[in-house]
Amino acid sequence: MLIGILQTGHMPDALIGETGDYSAMFERLFSGHGFTFRTWNVVDGAFPESPDTCDGWLITGSRHGAYEDHDWIPPLEDLIRAIAASSRPMVGICFGHQIIAQALGGKVEKFRGGWSVGRQIYDFGDTELALNAWHQDQVVERPEGAQVIAESEFCKNAAMVIGSSILTVQPHPEFRADVIEGLIEHRAAAVPPALVDEARANVAKPTDNDELADRMAAFLKKGAK
Repeated sequence: MLIGILQTGHMPDALIGETGDYSAMFERLFSGHGFTFRTWNVVDGAFPESPDTCDGWLITGSRHGAYEDHDWIPPLEDLIRAIAASSRPMVGICFGHQIIAQALGGKVEKFRGGWSVGRQIYDFGDTELALNAWHQDQVVERPEGAQVIAESEFCKNAAMVIGSSILTVQPHPEFRADVIEGLIEHRAAAVPPALVDEARANVAKPTDNDELADRMAAFLKKGAK
């Protein structure tokens, strides 16, 4: 199954040598699930020809806001709507979660409650998963027909299923402890120091990245044509 990765941002240059860019982190996360991958750096203006180019799609995180004025965001929203219409499976993570919601009629904004960084607990109904987060923006209005499948005390729309072919999650299952450590060092200037200290104190605690990866992989495979 060929998964198209729509990369909407880049990791800090200081981290790429150790962690890889977003696309590399997702390839590592899904290792063993039988996927092959092709990446388009949509943040740099590179787009696939059509939704049919791949069997399924994944939209990455980004330091940008879905509501910001960037040349690549309107064509990405058009592509999201085209993929949704094609019924090919699509997964979005963090910014991907947000831009899918926005493209399909939801609303994203800079959350008044502030930041969520580091290890958080999310209620998925059948279980609780510990996952790393790094965001201030949130989906505050869901698209029509979206079903919330996970929430936390801080983030009520933490994961959604839209129709039968779209799954979106706010936290980052691709972020290992070393990624959080690197973000603390290179991208935490705007984060309140108390939250940075808490993230640093929890960085070595286990996360359920593999469990969420299994769920996302199963969703992609179920929707494959």
